[in-house]
Amino acid sequence: MDLLVARAERDHSHSFLHHVYWCYSYGEMEDLLGMSSEGKRLLRAALEDRTRDLSLTKRTHYHYATEARIGSLTKRNKLIIYSLQRKLTNQNPTKSTLVRCKRVNAERKMCGIVLILSGIRIDISSLPFESASPLRTTEKLVFSLDDLKAALRRRGPDSLGTKKVFLHFDDSDENRIISSSTEHDDDASCCGNKAKERGCHNFGTAELHFIGTTLQLRGINPLLQPLVDASGNVLVYNGEIFGGHHLTSDCNDTEFLMKTLGKCCSCGSCSTDHCVKGGESSIPDVLSAIKGPWAIIYWQDSSRTLWFGRDAFGRRSLLVHWPTDDDSTFLLSSVSPVSPVQLVSECEAHNGLGYLSYWEELPCGIYSVHVDVSNSSGYLVGEVKLHEYTNSMLKELIKWERLSVEPSSEDLQASHPKISRGQHEMHLASFGEVASETDSIKLVILMPAHILLNALKESVLRRTSLYTIYQEVISGVRQEKFTPVAILFSGGLDSMILAALLDICLQPSYEVDLLNVSFDGELAPDRKSAKAGLKELRRVSPSRRWRLVEIDADLSDLAFETSHVMSLISPANTYMDLNIGIALWLASGGDGWVSDAGISDNDDNHARIRYKSNAKILLVGSGADEQCAGYGRHRTSYKRGSWLGLHEEMRLDMQRIWKRNLGRDDRIIADNGKEARFPFLDEDVIRVLLNVPLWEVANLDQPSGIGDKKILREVAQLLGLYEAAVLPKRAIQFGSRIARESNRKNFGSNRAANQASAGSVRIYRKSNFC
Repeated sequence: MDLLVARAERDHSHSFLHHVYWCYSYGEMEDLLGMSSEGKRLLRAALEDRTRDLSLTKRTHYHYATEARIGSLTKRNKLIIYSLQRKLTNQNPTKSTLVRCKRVNAERKMCGIVLILSGIRIDISSLPFESASPLRTTEKLVFSLDDLKAALRRRGPDSLGTKKVFLHFDDSDENRIISSSTEHDDDASCCGNKAKERGCHNFGTAELHFIGTTLQLRGINPLLQPLVDASGNVLVYNGEIFGGHHLTSDCNDTEFLMKTLGKCCSCGSCSTDHCVKGGESSIPDVLSAIKGPWAIIYWQDSSRTLWFGRDAFGRRSLLVHWPTDDDSTFLLSSVSPVSPVQLVSECEAHNGLGYLSYWEELPCGIYSVHVDVSNSSGYLVGEVKLHEYTNSMLKELIKWERLSVEPSSEDLQASHPKISRGQHEMHLASFGEVASETDSIKLVILMPAHILLNALKESVLRRTSLYTIYQEVISGVRQEKFTPVAILFSGGLDSMILAALLDICLQPSYEVDLLNVSFDGELAPDRKSAKAGLKELRRVSPSRRWRLVEIDADLSDLAFETSHVMSLISPANTYMDLNIGIALWLASGGDGWVSDAGISDNDDNHARIRYKSNAKILLVGSGADEQCAGYGRHRTSYKRGSWLGLHEEMRLDMQRIWKRNLGRDDRIIADNGKEARFPFLDEDVIRVLLNVPLWEVANLDQPSGIGDKKILREVAQLLGLYEAAVLPKRAIQFGSRIARESNRKNFGSNRAANQASAGSVRIYRKSNFC
């Protein structure tokens, strides 16, 4: 053991001890090294002395880290492991390592999912939505299954799979039993030949057509969706399980969910959300427990029930086409295949006659359709039911109630002032070394910003540490310039905080791409703040390899791209949505310019070279403004309604973020084969912010750049980001200057656009795509 520790220290690296400490924390010493109890006792004794100098940051990282540690160890440290293994157990040194590498193969992915249901009369009258009426009129949209698959492949370019479930009712059968069968589909038509033979549009025969595409984020064994189990259940799933369920490190989210859902009650107690037999979980129980973004379509064959839904904040897109009298088809899809056809004239719109898009954002929730036989007609029928989330904590987050809203004068006086550099250094010291118990208590009681910072750090860890397993690591080959994670980067407060936290959570050897889009070259405000932010990040973390990717665009050259983005933002259709969509689409594509000076040098006086980011995970700052009073309308609401008015406006923003922002943004970013992750919308972060008194979150009596998003500005200061901490809020459409260019192009001038309230104006045009 002494030799082992000496060799590790002589290598000027504690990577082995860090790795062993992490494994010991999880009680996985035997799994890693095949140690005997005596060997574990010896190593534990050494670790108690040798790991006291590990930083809090590294302890947290190794607590959340995955088995990538095996792949990231140097060859020398791997030999040390093998030497220790032989010394303590006399076992084959490759045996447990091979087992470990097998576990590393667990796959991580992002998906596009679709369901096309026909042959069932769907009743949506019980849904509490204005659009849930079969008498409503929607736009006419014509597209083929190939169009839909093409749109899905952009989200999941690595694989595409399909399954069909056929339901058939024989009216001569006195028992009125619905039979089912499942088969693969390799056709490009909506109804395969077998379905046609059975009568695809006959309401005694139904077809459920599932499609799933996959973007491989890690692992070497692709998991093809849809999944079908031995019981005939079918699943397509687009999501991540960051918590709420216990998954082993080798477990794939989708496979875990398939097995868990397969054990759920099928006793027909859908209306109660709880199993009437007792002792079994219901499907709403399982889905409500998931921490993380998700969208799901699941067929439970034993109960003849279709389940579908989205997480409570709508972080993954799921569009729906409800059946109408004119079109009985029921569709669910991650994305719209083509741009919508606008059938309502501007005159009709101005006269107050609205229209409904072919697609709608599916409101967040868990839905079921139990397929049965109509007593009167003999048709297959199903009523759509909306189920409540059953997790008590999640229901509290949905209500978005804050205990402390209105401060007393004493509360405002006691509210913490601006953080000093001494406090910042004290906080960073807590990251750099294990503080004493007294120091830790002092840090915790200093201010709510410390609590929020820790919650945000955990959120970023959950969204980045799992991705450190990649094919290069599994094969033992390290790519020093591999970039696993990028940030949509304006250099503003939110993206700077994410960058600083990512630096803490991500292995030091990885580079970080900062993706910045501009429609006015070097003059755009976001380009200026991005360059200033890059300098500040290099000051705070000089060892990190930061790369600013400058994505330049000219709106006049983006006619085709504009039409494409229009299909992605659908059913949203305002100029503001389009401007945001184009900026996000270009930024997430990561195709731009970088300085040829190298990613750690001064870029100001160097030429630029072309570069395309290969990062598949993008951190996005969505949710920060809604939760921390970052919008101008929050200041207006505060002036009109004081603290209660501000709280109500913020709650309204959070309860409609699924419809106004997240579905649209997910579709846009995923179209580039990237997955958006939203650390500010982590369930634990939302809970922490709701537990903080409102006057500690924001104080809008103070000027812009100080009182708005007050708590995030304090977090930035704790991270040493003093310049970013005082930056004003700038939306991407203004910071990139696409709004200005769009106003000039579509309204003639900024002034005319402002007079017309251009941001909320709907786009009217005929489609050439049908």
